[in-house]
Amino acid sequence: MIKSVGQNISAAIEATRLREGAKTRASAATGSATSSASAASASPAARMAGQGAPVDMDRIAAIKAAIASGNYPVDANAIAERMVALDLSAA
Repeated sequence: MIKSVGQNISAAIEATRLREGAKTRASAATGSATSSASAASASPAARMAGQGAPVDMDRIAAIKAAIASGNYPVDANAIAERMVALDLSAA
């Protein structure tokens, strides 16, 4: 079954919240001295990778509001083409 766009966004937001909560708990458990020492020795790329994918919560909220009000443009042909391309690449 295909999930609606709103369900996927909600799942992504919840995953981000859980990831941020886990980071906060892990940081509190290890102590600030240990985490600041390891952060200072890590490369910028390693720090960025550890933070996870960037999420623009303002953009997500704007898209959700547009979908809810019926003002979000949907290009059915583009969606269908992408779905076919993804299905063909998975085979």
